[in-house]
Amino acid sequence: MTVPLDTAIEPVEDRKPTRSRRRIPETAVLAGVLLALAIFFSTQSEFYLTPNNLLNILVSASVIGIIAAPGTLLLVAGQFDLSVGSGAAFIGVVMAWATAQWGVPTGVLLAIVAGLLIGMVNGFAVTVLGINALITTLATLAILRGLGQVLAGGQTLLLPGFNDLGNARPFLNIPVPVLVFAAVVVITALVMKFTVFGRSMYAIGANPIAARLAGIRTKTAIFGGFLLSGAAVAIGGLILVSQLGAASPNAASGLELSVVTAVILGGASLAGGRGTIVGTLLGVLILGTLNNGLTLMNINSFWQDVARGVLLLAAVGFDQLRLRLTGDK
Repeated sequence: MTVPLDTAIEPVEDRKPTRSRRRIPETAVLAGVLLALAIFFSTQSEFYLTPNNLLNILVSASVIGIIAAPGTLLLVAGQFDLSVGSGAAFIGVVMAWATAQWGVPTGVLLAIVAGLLIGMVNGFAVTVLGINALITTLATLAILRGLGQVLAGGQTLLLPGFNDLGNARPFLNIPVPVLVFAAVVVITALVMKFTVFGRSMYAIGANPIAARLAGIRTKTAIFGGFLLSGAAVAIGGLILVSQLGAASPNAASGLELSVVTAVILGGASLAGGRGTIVGTLLGVLILGTLNNGLTLMNINSFWQDVARGVLLLAAVGFDQLRLRLTGDK
C-alpha cells in the first residue's frame, strides 16, 4: 500500500534540530567563516572591499553557483555529477562550432540541447543501467573532454558577437551572470522546499528503500536531477564562452572540484538526505572569496589549487565526523 510522502518520510532539513544545532546553526557557522575571510583579506589588500572587487567575486562565483544549485539536489539524493567541468567546456565548443556554421541562435540552441543530452546520458546510465554515479560521471568527464578536442580540432575556437550573456549589465550595473546565478538559487530553493520533487530527493537520500515503499518514483526523480544538472552545465558553459569570447576544449578544468567543494562545504552530506541551497550559496561565496583574496595577495595559482583541495578535504572530514557523532548513516 502506498503511504503519503509527507507522513512517510520527513526531509532531514525539516527534522527537529538537536539542542546543539539550535545554538549554532550550520549556516551561522558558514556565515562566520565568510565574514572572517572577508575581514582577513580586507586587511591584506586595500582593493578587497571596493564595490568593483566585490562584484568580481560574485561574477567569478556565478558559474560555480549555477552548477552547484542542481548539484545540491543530486547530492541530497545521494548522487553527484563529476562531469560538469568537461561538460561546460564541451558546451562552449559546441556553441562556437555551431555558430561558425549557422549563426548565434542555432549555436545557443544546439548548446542547450547538448547540455540536456549530457544530463540524459548520465541519468540513463545511473537509473536504467544501474551504473554507480561516480563511475558514470567519471566516464562522461573523459568522453566529453575528448569529444571537445575532436570537435575543436585541438584548437581554441573564436566566438565573436556573443558577449552580452557574460558581460552585459542590464540592471543596476549588475552583470548578467550574477542575475542568472541569483535566479537559479531562488528557483532551486523553492523547488527543494515546496515541491514534491524536492522533498522526494531528500527522502531518496535519507532512505531509498523507504522512499520507494512510500510510492516515490526514485529513478524518475534521480533522472530529473541529472537532467537539471545538464541544463545548468549548458547555462554555465554558455556564460563562460561569452565571457572569454572563445571556446577551448581545455576550459573549465577543475570546475567539478569547485562545485563539489562548495556543495559539501555548504553542509550537504555524501551520505545523502541532507543539504540546503542556502548552505551551498554560502559555500560558493566562501570559495569565491578565497580565490579572490589569494589572487589579490599575489599567491601563486598552484597554491590556490592546494587551498581548494585542502578546503574540500576539510569539508568531507567534518561531514564524516558529524555522521559518526550523530549516528546518522
